[in-house]
Amino acid sequence: MKLLTDITPLREYPAFRRLWLGSMLSQTGSSMTNFALTLQVWDMTRSTTAVGGLGVATLVPMLLIALPGGTLADTFDRRKLILAMTTCQTAVSGLLFAQALIGPGPAGLWLLYALEATSSAIGAINAPARRTLIPGLVGKEQLAPAMALNRIVFQTMMIAGPALGGVIASVSGVKGCYLVDAITFAGSFYGIGRLPAMPPKGIRDRTRSKLALSLEGLSFIRRSQVLAGAFIADVSATFFALPLSLFPAINAERFGGDPRILGLMPAAIGVGGMVTAVLAGPVRHVSRHGLAMLVCVGVWGLSFAVFAVVPWLWLTLLALAMAGAADTYTVVFRGVIVQTVTPDEFLGRVNAADYVVGAGGGQLGSLEAGLVGSLTTPAISALSGGLLTIAAAIALAAALPGFRRYRAPDPAPDPAAEPAPNAAADPAPEPVPNPAADPVPDPAAAPAQPAASAP
Repeated sequence: MKLLTDITPLREYPAFRRLWLGSMLSQTGSSMTNFALTLQVWDMTRSTTAVGGLGVATLVPMLLIALPGGTLADTFDRRKLILAMTTCQTAVSGLLFAQALIGPGPAGLWLLYALEATSSAIGAINAPARRTLIPGLVGKEQLAPAMALNRIVFQTMMIAGPALGGVIASVSGVKGCYLVDAITFAGSFYGIGRLPAMPPKGIRDRTRSKLALSLEGLSFIRRSQVLAGAFIADVSATFFALPLSLFPAINAERFGGDPRILGLMPAAIGVGGMVTAVLAGPVRHVSRHGLAMLVCVGVWGLSFAVFAVVPWLWLTLLALAMAGAADTYTVVFRGVIVQTVTPDEFLGRVNAADYVVGAGGGQLGSLEAGLVGSLTTPAISALSGGLLTIAAAIALAAALPGFRRYRAPDPAPDPAAEPAPNAAADPAPEPVPNPAADPVPDPAAAPAQPAASAP
């Protein structure tokens, strides 16, 4: 069994390769901005609650915009939509640089919250639309390797973004991080600019209101115990055990507040995730995706429980790396479930829900960890969150047997699956029949997010 991730999608699909490379550059810059915002708010307030408030500024517009944004991705040309949103995100990064250069002024903390909320609203449209491109860029037999390769982009962002951000912030302040982020959006334009027009194919009656289409997408998720289970498992992990808002306080308490060590904490999660992303070859042979997700969620919770109580830097970073390793497999399995179970007609809306689950759960978790840390201690907050995550995984295994027993369907042989010179122009693959989408008794209501990861 090959351990290394299959790189066939990069070799044989030029459009996917450009998107992959451009995303790696631009997302690394965005990760530096996330690091810089956390550090700037902490330096201004010395409050874990204020740092957790960035989670609220991210979450509220995300919840309001993501599902309608997914509907836009199911009704308009996806390439044009992504280009417009990337332009807007570049402008926000420029404004963050300007406020850091001249000072936030009387608005202070609220200006940072407003800019973060604006960035979140734009990202809530942009990120789900980007995810809808993957099934049309690679053959369905290469979907699992493509998702693992996408995870390598995320882990590179997790490692390089905070680590570089810590170095740049120690030399030139947070303004240097914001400036680099604005420049790296050139990668996004490189990845998207050469794609052909990519109109959605599924929705036949586009005269219905956007609200009706969004509700239809939520109804589809509710009817699928597999999708609901994947989303609930992920959001329980990130809500209870993603204590990013505690990192500045724990760094100050244990390690003297060195910004380089603060940068190493999220970077350690990225290193652990990178190891499993690179060694994701066996993932394509795993069929019990639901059970695998639950196991990984339990490991994620255990890792943060260990992080909460160890006093040594090397063991702190090792525990965070173990969490990142578990998170990579969780996200890859969830991504394959979403792309396999969902027909093109619902792909934008379901990916929007997936985005809310992954990113929204993390922002709620950051707020929850900050509040509990303020009421108790940062260590108690991280420990209790890790233990609750383990308990949630056990409870979901008992409550959602359809999700726990789910097996991925075998891909049908496709003799015409020779890579085309321009794979993006090929028709999207037909959806795999999905027995999990049939109405079944569902003990869980419709899910409230992806887990993370992180950004």
